[in-house]
Amino acid sequence: MMTKRIGVIGIVIDEPKLISDKVNTLLSQYGSMIIGRMGIPRHDENVGVIALIIEGTTDDVGAFTGKLGNLPGVTVKSALTARKATEQGEYK
Repeated sequence: MMTKRIGVIGIVIDEPKLISDKVNTLLSQYGSMIIGRMGIPRHDENVGVIALIIEGTTDDVGAFTGKLGNLPGVTVKSALTARKATEQGEYK
């Protein structure tokens, strides 16, 4: 069993009207990892910003952020804590 970690993912989307459907598809595919989400549209700048609180294995987070980052106009940064979940879901 792989260890889960909790962390954050920051997503910046240039020209969201062109790519937001693909971003939302990936968010749905990886929805089981997402604990919380905040999205801020910047219509004046033609940019969207999404902040995610996630919990998952490093492999799952890497696959998710890799797919997001391969979309044109999408920039992704992630940070995972060093805390690892126990089998009961508690963090140590």
